[in-house]
Amino acid sequence: MKKLAVVAIGGNAVNRPGEEATAENMLKNLSETAHFLVSMLDEYDIVITHGNGPQVGNILVQQDLAKHVIPPFPLDVNDAQTQGSLGYMIALTLGNELKKKNLDRQIAAVVTQIVVDKNDEGFKKPSKPVGPFYSKEEAEKLREEKGWIMKEDAGRGWRRVVPSPIPLDIVEKEVIKTLVEKDIIVIAAGGGGIPVVQENGTLKGVEAVIDKDRASALLAKEINADILIILTGVEKVAINFKKPDERQLDHLTIEEAKKYLSEGQFPAGSMGPKIEAAIDFVSSTGKECLITDMAVLDKALKGLTGTRVTK
Repeated sequence: MKKLAVVAIGGNAVNRPGEEATAENMLKNLSETAHFLVSMLDEYDIVITHGNGPQVGNILVQQDLAKHVIPPFPLDVNDAQTQGSLGYMIALTLGNELKKKNLDRQIAAVVTQIVVDKNDEGFKKPSKPVGPFYSKEEAEKLREEKGWIMKEDAGRGWRRVVPSPIPLDIVEKEVIKTLVEKDIIVIAAGGGGIPVVQENGTLKGVEAVIDKDRASALLAKEINADILIILTGVEKVAINFKKPDERQLDHLTIEEAKKYLSEGQFPAGSMGPKIEAAIDFVSSTGKECLITDMAVLDKALKGLTGTRVTK
């Protein structure tokens, strides 16, 4: 019997740094991603999650420029738009790769709502980077002109940040479980899910972007996945990153991960949420989380590279 993996694909799988954010580039990158994902299918059933920070940020820029013609949509609706567009692109490229390999599998992208607490601290302290990178001067100008909250993102430039509440429950979890049981490849919780709050017995969308790695950990727990795989831009997690004494890690225990996190080794804008998601999934389930670069995924699944987080 195959193992079930939740595979969280990072921003590089969709848009490469410094690359123009065109649909053509996104489809080209996702075609490469699909090749790596299909190579897993001999051993794993997969549920795919993806980020949307750059894409939802780009929609916000587009809407800001066109606001005098068409009123901007709230952030939760923009989250839904990116789930639809990226879900389609992933399903299309994955389906084409399956045909190349003569594999007959169905794919379903599920528009996924995720419940958050309306009193979550994340609403008071926006922290999730969205959209393009700006210089310090551009960031100051945007802060003054638009009232955006701007923060430096892991030394790569300045970005707009929005609220990022903790995901608590997945509205469509039973649908996702049913599809997995039917041997369907599922794309779910895209962009961290569409954030909703419970209010007087109903659900209401809120302005936020949930971190996709935290949402992926929640999804992996809910569907009883055997492993959480977080794909990112580095082969292994490192401490003292990009410093002379940088050390790459093959293995991290929960205790070590918490210690390094508290020491500030993993910044909030990059590796921090991935480590937090790994801690959440592993400590709750006793199973393992693998963090690595997609290009070496096959080697990492054989234990030859990547960073494994275990209890």
